[in-house]
Amino acid sequence: MAGKLIAENRRARYDYFLEETFEAGLVLTGSEVKSLRNGRANIAESYASVEGDAVMLINADIPPFAQANRFNHEPRRHRKLLLHRKQLDKLIGAVQREGRTLIPTKLYWNEKGLAKLEIALAKGKKTHDKREATAERDWQRDKARLMRDKG
Repeated sequence: MAGKLIAENRRARYDYFLEETFEAGLVLTGSEVKSLRNGRANIAESYASVEGDAVMLINADIPPFAQANRFNHEPRRHRKLLLHRKQLDKLIGAVQREGRTLIPTKLYWNEKGLAKLEIALAKGKKTHDKREATAERDWQRDKARLMRDKG
């Protein structure tokens, strides 16, 4: 990823084991692009799902653009993700056969100025996994503090 970050799903790493990431384009309307240019979007509660032979972004919030008045968009509409056929086949297979989830992690502008979405193939964490990750993070922080104080 190289470009300007619009929105990030920081909770994704806490709730899921992220396995593999893909860069996908988005089918957007003009007012959605202008709203994103203002840096306003929320992908925290969103997810991607397979609908037929396409992958759709669901529940991503792009607020209406103030100056668009009657030509505005629906803030939480389903948006089609643009991927290569091989990537689509891989994602659809993983979701249907292995029970994986597609989680959006970052929404950003690429070098050409196009809106891109980074989606991750993920497996849900159980409560004990989350506790384990928190304990590991705390231990790493304490260890770093001890090393810094002694050395």
